[in-house]
Amino acid sequence: MVVCVSTELEGSLLRPHVPVIVTGVGAVNAAYALTRYLDRNAVDQIIVCGIGGAYPGSGLEVSAVVCAERECYGDLGADSPDGFLDMQALGFPVIAGAVPIFNSLPLQIFPGDWRAPFVTVNMCTGSDAAARTIEARTGGAVESMEGAAVVHVAALAGIPVGEIRGISNMVGRRDKSAWRVKEAAVAVQEALLDWLVKKRD
Repeated sequence: MVVCVSTELEGSLLRPHVPVIVTGVGAVNAAYALTRYLDRNAVDQIIVCGIGGAYPGSGLEVSAVVCAERECYGDLGADSPDGFLDMQALGFPVIAGAVPIFNSLPLQIFPGDWRAPFVTVNMCTGSDAAARTIEARTGGAVESMEGAAVVHVAALAGIPVGEIRGISNMVGRRDKSAWRVKEAAVAVQEALLDWLVKKRD
């Protein structure tokens, strides 16, 4: 098993217990770092661990811990006069196969009791209107910048993957005074460690 985190803060508590890749922020960094690691190491499971924002209709609160039931590329597609066109509307699967995969990617590991749909974006949402739009379009509950990229690489490599995040803020107008980044990072790592202990037992 290996755990992917975007920053050292999100993985410092995990290091004594499990291999950790600090990928850097963003989808390209995450995909590149994981791919390089897989080229050099045999891995049977991949877990994404970190913080994320919760969309306003998610029912999630700051410092809650939730795992992904699925991942979604929230802004991969094209704009049009009629609105956003996802990869299925464009006719381009991100993973071709007998069952093509478009923006929504499945996960196989669920390192927590509370599951919700996750969304990965390249530009973090900074207004209430944009948050409502992405939430309605994707059905997502939790926003981050790396999850779908790791899940994508795992799918291409044929390796089971899961994702767990602590909620650091509500998605919408950026009010950093209300963010709880450190608290969310600690909460999610502690939850993942508890899951690992139960898994080993």
